[in-house]
Amino acid sequence: MLVTGANFGCGSSREHAPWSLLDAGFRAVIAPSFADIFKSNSFRCGLLPVELPEPAVRQLIGLALQEPGTEITVDLERQRVAASGFEAGFTLDAFYRECLLHGWDEVALTLRQDAAIARYEATRPGWLPISR
Repeated sequence: MLVTGANFGCGSSREHAPWSLLDAGFRAVIAPSFADIFKSNSFRCGLLPVELPEPAVRQLIGLALQEPGTEITVDLERQRVAASGFEAGFTLDAFYRECLLHGWDEVALTLRQDAAIARYEATRPGWLPISR
């Protein structure tokens, strides 16, 4: 878990920023706000950006400073963050929440439409180029 300040990811326009956090072992970042591009790239890469009010983020940072090794739990299903004596809810776009809960990336979302794609392909006129 990474707990940080406002506008986290500002200046990051590539997927490499959330990838590097995932590679370092982080699964979620908690901040008061995120740069838009970083946030959308995070969802696509499987990193959970959790927005909490700034006082709540400061409280979490304070807990970690007082008790190094403090365990922070993020419950994506319930959309709750909990730590020693701390609990707060967060909101998340329903689409991204479902994708993260099921591990769906853009390829997986496309493959979920396999039957509809096959039906469409079966009705395409023969004079059109083959798409395979």
